[in-house]
Amino acid sequence: MEELRRLADAAGYEVFGSLEQVRRHPHPRYNIGSGKARELAEMISVSGAEKVIFGNELKVVQVYNLARLTGVEVIDRFQLILEIFVRRASRREAKLQIELARLQYELAHAREKVRLARISEQPGFLGLGKYEVDVYREAVRRQVHSIQAKLKRVRKTRGLHRHRRRKLGFPSVSLAGYTNSGKSTLFNTLTQESVPADSSMFTTLSTTTRAVSLLGETALLTDTVGFVDRLPLTLIEAFRSTLEETIFSDLILLVVDLSEPEDEIERKLLCSLETIQEIGATGIPVITVLNKIDLIPAETLTERMQNLKDHTPNPVPVSSLYRTNTNLLREEMARRLISRVQSSFTVPISSESLSLVSWVFDHADVHRVAYEKDQLSLSFGAPPRLTDKIRNRVERLGGTLGHEELESLRTQAKP
Repeated sequence: MEELRRLADAAGYEVFGSLEQVRRHPHPRYNIGSGKARELAEMISVSGAEKVIFGNELKVVQVYNLARLTGVEVIDRFQLILEIFVRRASRREAKLQIELARLQYELAHAREKVRLARISEQPGFLGLGKYEVDVYREAVRRQVHSIQAKLKRVRKTRGLHRHRRRKLGFPSVSLAGYTNSGKSTLFNTLTQESVPADSSMFTTLSTTTRAVSLLGETALLTDTVGFVDRLPLTLIEAFRSTLEETIFSDLILLVVDLSEPEDEIERKLLCSLETIQEIGATGIPVITVLNKIDLIPAETLTERMQNLKDHTPNPVPVSSLYRTNTNLLREEMARRLISRVQSSFTVPISSESLSLVSWVFDHADVHRVAYEKDQLSLSFGAPPRLTDKIRNRVERLGGTLGHEELESLRTQAKP
């Protein structure tokens, strides 16, 4: 119920009251019982509410009967999420995907909606009484085909962009997770960008891809639309071209809000893992980013990491807002994406060589430093391109560099 309130807030509604009923089977006429339906109608009459939102799925006949009883429009959770998407969508692709989801919903319910509208027009059924069912369905079907064709062109363009990125050799990382888990804030922290990020649900509806530096190497990080429990299959299908960025990525950062109650964390985490499976991204390595640790005590963090260990592959606790452990996250990402050369060098001790040592500590994984008389030796691991930069500086200082081994961490990464 609390999540339904937050969804209503995100859609711009002011909530006057709530009503809840636990039933083993939905009532065929109103979804809720007849007595509860009359109680709902009385609540609307007293409060002056203009709309009713159900948290569960409603049949068209139930929507019609409830609208007839209450005198106001009635929508269910799917339509509420669709309204949020309409409010938040800014890019053409997102708008097309949302319109496709809406029309597919209309197509599935067209026959029943027209039949009921002929009996008497109710809120939500206005203007449909004049239609013949087949004419209405055909009009909606033509619009669906038109949007699908446009989205097919968008998907082709996205595929070409993805192909060009792969030719450049950049690994790709996708942010995934429940809506409002802090994905966009983490995206901004890792990429030094400023995409919109706030406490509302579904802030991000379109993908944004930017470069991120990992131990001197470049990867491409993509922010994607958030998941939500019981996300209708229609919406998953409509956003498939957006979700493809996750399907074709080399690594997924699964962002989890660790500050919520533990049962909510587990519910949203399992929902996210199930959605990743549903869209066909199973098998891609996952790092679980346990976000918002600044909002909980250290002992709570330890306890929750222990309790969630069976559901959190490769966990890294962070605070995206305060950048806590974000360097640790970068290292974990690099370890699973980038091949590194294990090397060592020896150079004469000087102010320039000490400056080099400091620079290597900042950009590579240093294993050992040793000082002997007038020389120093350093062993480190770094990506091949960074190793080449270090070699050039070592040789300018009159030193020597040798490769010990090549460690291809990308092929060793495990889901």
